[in-house]
Amino acid sequence: MDAQEALEEAFPNAGNWTPAQLKLAFNLYFQTPFGKLHKTNPEIIRLAKLIRRTPSALAMKLVNFASLDSSITDSGRKGLTGASALDRKIWNEFNQDWEGLALECDELRQQLTRGQHLPERGVRDDSADDLIDFSGETRLALVRQRIKQNFFRRTVLASYRSRCCISGVSEPRLLIASHIVPWSEDKANRLNPRNGLCLSAIHDKAFDNHLFTLSEDWRVVLSAQLKASRDSFMKEVFFPAEGKQIELPDRLKPDQILVAAHRLRTLQDT
Repeated sequence: MDAQEALEEAFPNAGNWTPAQLKLAFNLYFQTPFGKLHKTNPEIIRLAKLIRRTPSALAMKLVNFASLDSSITDSGRKGLTGASALDRKIWNEFNQDWEGLALECDELRQQLTRGQHLPERGVRDDSADDLIDFSGETRLALVRQRIKQNFFRRTVLASYRSRCCISGVSEPRLLIASHIVPWSEDKANRLNPRNGLCLSAIHDKAFDNHLFTLSEDWRVVLSAQLKASRDSFMKEVFFPAEGKQIELPDRLKPDQILVAAHRLRTLQDT
């Protein structure tokens, strides 16, 4: 079997979906707001062409995944009820292995774009010229890190409808997929979207420096240090938010254990 035949076998344009097709669909599901799981979404159209399915078929598959998502069904929303046994297997396999999902799906996408002679849409290496003196291993490590960071950002922002959960800011250039427990401190949860909040740049910086945290019922708790600030800008931006509940995501609600760790650190620092 040559490379093209292998590609067509892994990505048939009819009949049962293959694991490779489902993995890429699952990857897109978490990076797409629930309200945009429809056949006219440009992202769905692009991926459908890549995996050799129709936009309608891919959109239907994404809504099938929604039926397995407790964060969707528990809120009263429903997906389609036609999820297959293989759909459930892919869901169970990757719902906790976020790093494996991000890296495997990027590799699948690279294989497809090469096989179909399409421009690659992976993470762009913006500093490629700066990496020419790096070893192959170092360069690969940097690229893989960017793939993972891109996955985390897209997934968190999609869950929060691309709005800061405190201020409501929706300008993409000002939004950060903020880690609740820092990337450097918890390897197991580096790519876990439940370890993320969508915050504006200034709220991200304040949260990262433990100037505020969240209560068990998702309300903003200012640190003693912040409340003692005499800075008029800080007062104007942060004081009105105290005690207010954040805007919760459509799915992948923050992990209470991780939030509690952040809260403990913030209160200890004060």
